[in-house]
Formats: sequence, structure tokens, C-alpha cells
Amino acid sequence: MTGEVAVLGAGMHPWGKWGRGFVEYGAVAARAALADAGLDWREVGSVVGANTVRGGYPGYVAGATFAKALGWQGARVTSVYAACASGAQAVNTARGQILSGLAEVVLVVGADAAPKGFFRPAGGDRPDDPDWLRFRVLGATNPAYFGLYARRRMAVHGDTTEDFAQVKVKNAASGALNPYARYRKRVTAEEVAASAVVADPLRLLDICATSDGGAAVVLSSMEFARRHGVADPVRIRAVSTVTPRYPNTVLDLPDIATDSAVAAEPAGEPFRSSIARAAYEEAGIGPEDLSLAEVYDLSTALELQWYEDLGLCGEGEGAKLLREGATTLGGRIPVNASGGLASFGEAVPAQAIAQVCEVTWQLRGAAGDRQVAGARVGITANQGLFGHGSAVIAVR
Repeated sequence: MTGEVAVLGAGMHPWGKWGRGFVEYGAVAARAALADAGLDWREVGSVVGANTVRGGYPGYVAGATFAKALGWQGARVTSVYAACASGAQAVNTARGQILSGLAEVVLVVGADAAPKGFFRPAGGDRPDDPDWLRFRVLGATNPAYFGLYARRRMAVHGDTTEDFAQVKVKNAASGALNPYARYRKRVTAEEVAASAVVADPLRLLDICATSDGGAAVVLSSMEFARRHGVADPVRIRAVSTVTPRYPNTVLDLPDIATDSAVAAEPAGEPFRSSIARAAYEEAGIGPEDLSLAEVYDLSTALELQWYEDLGLCGEGEGAKLLREGATTLGGRIPVNASGGLASFGEAVPAQAIAQVCEVTWQLRGAAGDRQVAGARVGITANQGLFGHGSAVIAVR
């Protein structure tokens, strides 16, 4: 049995603020992915939906909700929630079904209709919920956490606000080339610096927005792909879904305290680094083999951290890698050629699937003006609340 599955189709609904329900966005993305795969909806044996918790009751049963929207046809159905890692968990669930022989063709869908402004806590009292606690007790909103992380990088590694601004400049330039991006306008470092302070040292253009949007992929067994006439498809070779190790000495959202390092020696690597390492080990490759990476740039400073966590450079060298131009289009290892969350904003259940869509198009050589030349191996990486790590490696 091969450990790889084929990506036969990829589709998206453009990101933005459209004022409609998440089911519509998901259905549009799903139909686009099916058309890209050259498959009829009735050929799909399983649907895996990435949940949204802000869409009312249907959001909790996203798999069945999308299956109903496309037309009941008897497919298996699964719903997955892992916060921002939901999409990658959904991809992993689909992969498991294919490799176990439960289904030959699986449709993976994620979509969201996000609230206006930055995410806020849900109502009610939930003292056992660390996300509720950090909002209500500490007052640590998402931007506050991003600002603290940026300050840590400045203090420990010498990063500057100018470095952070250049991440936005880079991603906006790529997003301007992406028809699915919400923000398709280049920006300058001066415009970033002139935008409103949100959580010092980060400004409005340093932090991603919340958005509506949808993404979908059609996965299949390699045998089905060959029968379907696709001899050399993009293939998913690894999916990492690891959790942190005790003790965790670096503050990670939503937790408001670190584990004790007095009673136990800290792990040799931080949580996010372990996400990438697990994916590399499963795929049998290393960071030196990558052609591109799509990472979870909730803020400009967090993108720099991902450079190090993916092993693209040494610890503390993220800003140096950026300054050298290595992570821009045309550089040694382009990061967020899609434009990243800086250009899309957060549509939580869809964003990890959207990363896989971008890598798929890049590996096919179908990314248009933002194409990474000779792309053969791509990695996606993001992190969901409560210890949900995720990374997907795709190859061609």
C-alpha cells in the first residue's frame, strides 16, 4: 500500500466579506474542485467537512451540510474541528479513508463566514476553557498575543518593525497576483508604518483580517488517478498533526501560562518545530528539498517565526532570510506565494485547505504570474488552538 494520495482537483471561493452563508462558499469551492478533477459529484465516495463554530448549528456538522448542499447521493460523511488546523485535519481524515480502502475518492471542504473585526470570545461562562480565560481574565485578544510575540522576537533576536513591515510588503505583492485573494493591492513599508497601531509594535497592516471564503480539494487513491487518466498527479506524501510536549516553555495561544520547566527538562524543540519535523520524517525529505512553503501568517512577526520552525534557517535568522530576498517570489524558497493570510484574511476552516490548493497549483505549474519556477515539493504549516499542529507535504 502506498502512503501517497493524489490531489485530483482544487477549488476556491474568493475571500472577502460577501454577506452570505458559509455553505454557499463551500459549495462553490467544492464544485470548482470537482470540475478541476473532471469528476461528477456522484463519483465521490466520502465527504469530509472542516467545521466552523460561528455558523450556527450547521457549522458543527459541516460534512453533512456540504453534502446536502451538493445533493444527497449516499456518500460517507465526516465533520472535523481543530480550530485553524481544521482543514489539514480534514485532509488527513480523507487520506486515512483512502489508504484504508474505505473510499477511493474523497471531497474535502472548508468554508467560513467570519465575524467583522478581530475574533472575540463567545458568550457564556466557561472557566475550563483556556480560550475563554485568556479573553475574559487576562484580556489577551488575538492581536495582543501577536504583539507579545513580536516583542519577544525583537528582544531575543533583534527583529525590527521594518522587518515586520517587509513581510507584509512581500505578501501583498504576491496577493496582488492572486484572483482569490481579498486584498489585491501592493503596499509599501511606509504605508505599513502609517497604519494604525493595534497591539504595539504591530500595526493594522501587520495583522491579518477576518474573512469569508471557501476551499476544497478532491483526493483519490493513486490507482483511481491512473484509471482516471492522471498518470503524474500532485501527491500528498505526509500530513503532520502532532501535539505539544510537556513542559512547554514558550507562551502559545490560547494558553496564558507556560508549563513548569522546574520539574522536567524542556523538549529539545518547540511545538511548531516538531510539527514540521514530523512531516519531514514521514515524507523522507528535509527543508533543503522544498520548493515553496505556505505558512500561517496571522501576523508579520509570526511568519518570520515559521521560517525558523520549518528549518529554512537557523534560530533567530528569520529576519536575515527575509532581508536576503530568499522568501520572495524568485527567491531560494518562496514563502506565501499565494499572498498568505495577509492577503486573504482568516476563514478558519478553509485556510489550511486553501494552502493545499496553492501548493497544488504551484506543483502543477498552473499558478500564473505568481508561479514558483520548477516547483516540485511544497509544505503547508499552521497551528490551531489547543495544541492542534498541522503540516502537509505535497510533491510532484
